[in-house]
Amino acid sequence: MRQGIRRASADAKYRQMTQSPIRPLILRLCIPAVISNLVTTAYNLTDTYFIGQLGTSQSGAIGIAFSIMTILQALGFFFGNGSGNSMSRELGKRNNERASRLLAIGFTGAFLSGLLVAIICLSTLRPLVVALGSTATIAPYAVTYLTPILVAAPCVCGSFALNGLLRYQGQSAFGMIGLVCGALLNFLLAPLFIFVFGLGIFGAGLATGICQTVSFLILTVMSARFGVLKLSLRNCRPDPLLLREIVGGGLPSLVRQSAGSIATTCVNIAANPFGDAAIAGMAIVMRIMLGANSVIIGLGQGFQPVCGYNYGAGRFARVREAFWFCVKLSTGVLLALAVVIWVVAPQLVEIFRSDPAVIAVGVAALHFQCVTVVLNGVNMMGNMISQTLGQTGIASFLAVCRTGLYLAPIVLVLPHLIGVTGVEAAQSVADVLTFVTTIPFMRHILGNVLRDRT
Repeated sequence: MRQGIRRASADAKYRQMTQSPIRPLILRLCIPAVISNLVTTAYNLTDTYFIGQLGTSQSGAIGIAFSIMTILQALGFFFGNGSGNSMSRELGKRNNERASRLLAIGFTGAFLSGLLVAIICLSTLRPLVVALGSTATIAPYAVTYLTPILVAAPCVCGSFALNGLLRYQGQSAFGMIGLVCGALLNFLLAPLFIFVFGLGIFGAGLATGICQTVSFLILTVMSARFGVLKLSLRNCRPDPLLLREIVGGGLPSLVRQSAGSIATTCVNIAANPFGDAAIAGMAIVMRIMLGANSVIIGLGQGFQPVCGYNYGAGRFARVREAFWFCVKLSTGVLLALAVVIWVVAPQLVEIFRSDPAVIAVGVAALHFQCVTVVLNGVNMMGNMISQTLGQTGIASFLAVCRTGLYLAPIVLVLPHLIGVTGVEAAQSVADVLTFVTTIPFMRHILGNVLRDRT
């Protein structure tokens, strides 16, 4: 009986994704995705705020930890998006058995990769944080903060993967529930552990680790009970063809997030000569702009299952319509956010750290990024459509542009020419170069890949 219910649910979801009007469909899917991403940002901002009350060196430790957290996200996204992209296309073809196997492999791969990262990082943590740009005063706090988070690393990777796997089934709302529950718990536990129990920065890491584990458990239950496909580890049978699809679909996400981790490390290294205040200021800015960009990522994540289902079903005009709607929507949203962030930049930075030196660096960096962040609507949607259509080479190249190909070298060179302003302005230069690079690839995909298939 349950199998019949799932079949009826899959049929209904197929009709919804391939026949209902594009704009309300994407909005219905992207709103839970946006909330999920904002919740993920809230994890970071909660720790940034409370740890900011402890000192500038402690705030700098958050910037160092961000590099490792980005790697955990990268692995979760690699398996979640790698399996999910192919899974949504198989659902569009109504090949549910193959889709179920992709689901199981993606889930298992994410959990095991998180376990491997935990083992490696915990055994080398002190030299690792120094290599990531810690000063002598920041390093002990970074080690203390990261230890409980790394213990929970399998659940961190699993949470990101499961959220994506539910989203690619068109079940974004269930993924949102799991992440929101964890975030609400973090809002309660972080101040309790840091201040009431007197655990300091270790309490912040412990709260994050516990809350990520809770989110993982909730998402596992949601996926098993409410997914269009049944999550069963018995379907996790390695297959070279499936693994190749997962690598192809997930590689752009892995490249994008890994490049982000490398770029964050480069920012920390570039800011290091200017002291703890510069590292702390850039750490705060990265968290704030992560919130703005997470909104756009959520819009793109609402687009991806629509793109995958319709591409698999052969409805290519709907793919183009969905793409242009998301480009216009994301550009408008970013413009509004840029205006707001520019106006309240000093107050935003001061929320997290009242040190005048930290505020000076943070405000300057925010103003630079507000000028160019509007370009990221095209940058992000271009990357997501190429990834979902299976254009792995294009998607991987675009994924590495913003943070790897451009930001990492720019942030290491500019400070030698114009001092700390080079650290503050580097991301904006990278955004412009990424936009210029993305345009010809989008002309190719929309003019050739999709045109010949309608």
